[in-house]
Amino acid sequence: MSAVAAQVRVTQARVALSEWTKLRSVRSTRWSFLAAILFAIGLGALVSAIAGHHYPRMAPHEQATFDALDVSLVGVQLSQLAIGVLGVLVITAEYSTGMIRASLTAVPKRLPVLWAKALVFAATTAALMIPAALIAFFVGQAILSSHHIETSFSHPGVARVVLGAGLYLTVVGVFALGLGAIVRNTAGGIALFAGIMFVIPPLLNVLPANWNNAASPYLPLAAGEAIMSTSSGNHLSPWVGLGLFFLYALAALAVAAVLLLRRDT
Repeated sequence: MSAVAAQVRVTQARVALSEWTKLRSVRSTRWSFLAAILFAIGLGALVSAIAGHHYPRMAPHEQATFDALDVSLVGVQLSQLAIGVLGVLVITAEYSTGMIRASLTAVPKRLPVLWAKALVFAATTAALMIPAALIAFFVGQAILSSHHIETSFSHPGVARVVLGAGLYLTVVGVFALGLGAIVRNTAGGIALFAGIMFVIPPLLNVLPANWNNAASPYLPLAAGEAIMSTSSGNHLSPWVGLGLFFLYALAALAVAAVLLLRRDT
C-alpha cells in the first residue's frame, strides 16, 4: 500500500468525524436539539412557577405529596419527542436523499457507518441534554425556593434523577436511530418509535390487572423512566430499568446492522 493510500484508509475514527460533520451541518439537528433544550428548561420553569403559585391553595394531601423534583423536570417528557424524532431523521434523511449510497460507497463494510452514527448522536445528545437537565433542575428549584418548597441536589436520589434524565434522553435517541435504520423511512420510523414508546403502554390496560402490572415495567418507556423515579411502585429499580432500556436500543441497532448487511441500498 502506498503512503498516500495509507493516509486515506478508512478508519472508525474518520467515519465518526464524517458523521459528526453531517450531523452538525443539518438544520434539523440544530432545531431539534434547541426544541429539546427549550422543552426541558422552559417547560420546567413554567410548571414550577405555576405550581409554586398554587401551592398555598393546595389541599393538605396534595401538599404532602408535592414533588419539587418532578415539577422541575417535567419538560423531559416533551424533550424525548424531539430527541426521538431527530434520532429517526439522523439515519432516514440519508435514505430519502440518496446520500446513504455515497456513505456506503466510501465505507464498503457498511457497519462502521451505523456505529459512527449511533456513537456521535449519543455523545452529542448526552453533551447537550445532561447540562439541560441540570439547568432545568436548578432553575425550577430557584423558582420554588421563593415558596420554600424546593429540594436540594444533595438530597438522596436527586442527583441520580437529574443526571439520569439526560442519560435517559440519550438512550431514547439511540433507540429511535436504531428503529429508523430498520425501516429506512422517516414517517415509518417516527410512527414505530411513537407506537412503541407511547401507544403500546396504555393499550396494556385492556389486559387483566395482574398481567398489566407484570408486563408494564419491562416496556421501553417504563424501563427507561425508572431512572427518574424516587418513589416505590410498580417499576424496576432505577439502574436496572435504564440498563434494560439500553438493551432495547442495542437490540434495535443489532437488527439494523443485520438488515444493513443484507439489504440493497
